[in-house]
Amino acid sequence: MAFANKIGTMLKQAIKLNPSMYQSIRCMSSSKLFIGGLSYQTDEQSLKEAFAQHGDVVEARVIVDRETGRSRGFGFVTFASAEEAQTAMSSQDGKV
Repeated sequence: MAFANKIGTMLKQAIKLNPSMYQSIRCMSSSKLFIGGLSYQTDEQSLKEAFAQHGDVVEARVIVDRETGRSRGFGFVTFASAEEAQTAMSSQDGKV
């Protein structure tokens, strides 16, 4: 848990230094990542495919608005292991 807090703190500092950085990936737990700045056209299948190159994706969820059914621009990706999540976070962080 301390590792997750340290990563979160580092990301907060990076965003403060570079407020134009819209794309964000944050570690939610040891194997679950928050993915922000998604295109509104991104669906769960394309999100899963984008992160599958970094490991075994257990679940990929795009959060949608209840009223409209439209993507809210963020989601979550859960990996089978913390190492795969860390690899994905390191390689995808800040990419558009």
